[in-house]
Amino acid sequence: MRDDTPPLTTLPNAPGVGYKSRHFDGLMADPGPVRWIEVHAENYMGDGGRPHAQLRALQERFALSVHGVGLSIGGEGPLDTDHLARLKTLCDRTQPASFSEHLAWSTHGMEYFNDLLPLPYTEETLTRVAAHINQVQDVLGRQMLLENPSSYLAFEESDLSETDFLAEVIARTSCGLLLDVNNVFISATNLGLSPQGYIDAFPTDHVGEIHVGGHDDDTDDHGAPLLIDSHGKEVVDPVWDLLSYTLAQTGPKPVLVEWDYDVPDWPVLRAEANRAAEVLA
Repeated sequence: MRDDTPPLTTLPNAPGVGYKSRHFDGLMADPGPVRWIEVHAENYMGDGGRPHAQLRALQERFALSVHGVGLSIGGEGPLDTDHLARLKTLCDRTQPASFSEHLAWSTHGMEYFNDLLPLPYTEETLTRVAAHINQVQDVLGRQMLLENPSSYLAFEESDLSETDFLAEVIARTSCGLLLDVNNVFISATNLGLSPQGYIDAFPTDHVGEIHVGGHDDDTDDHGAPLLIDSHGKEVVDPVWDLLSYTLAQTGPKPVLVEWDYDVPDWPVLRAEANRAAEVLA
């Protein structure tokens, strides 16, 4: 970014896309309705090079959201302070309009898992998650958005619903929320719940971003539907319908299309952004 070009400090209520370097030329030449981009924090923790050069160029045209996948907000152990320091350096450097992380855990001791794992919704978990979020916000000097997970099972020991758990996290931390509509659809299908009922109970006043993405269809050992959060294909019609239902509750919001695996050519992703723009309209 040129020294005289300040970063955009607010995400627009418009479509965004998860940025992939293979889309740089297409995004710069023909962005369609896209007005903001999201990057995964852990891909930009180096000191410089081509990734940061591209990001500076993109920030002259698009607002930026930084999305963390490695803090392990729900982990039982303390946060990795070295990782948190690198995250602060990145946020200080790029000054994103938004920073978010997941309601999940991915570490145990010195072990790191290539997945975002679920949590029981208990007072103990609530205390730990709130403490970690407060630590992150204190170090970064900015509000964090917390993303609802995709679930494949429910814990017997949970004594709070997910939406009540999130509402209590907000009360204890003043964080915001990233509402992943695809995750809602996946969890509701896998757990036999109503996705619209989940949205009705969600603390929508605190939503700063909305995500949609693709998922894979499978079945469990009993032949029941099992949806997998893959981010590897187009968004399905029922998720677009749920996005429309959600926006009726929240009003216009920044809507991101995620596509992280089997990444298509730029025109395909731009078409998904066009679909998001139609729903927003």
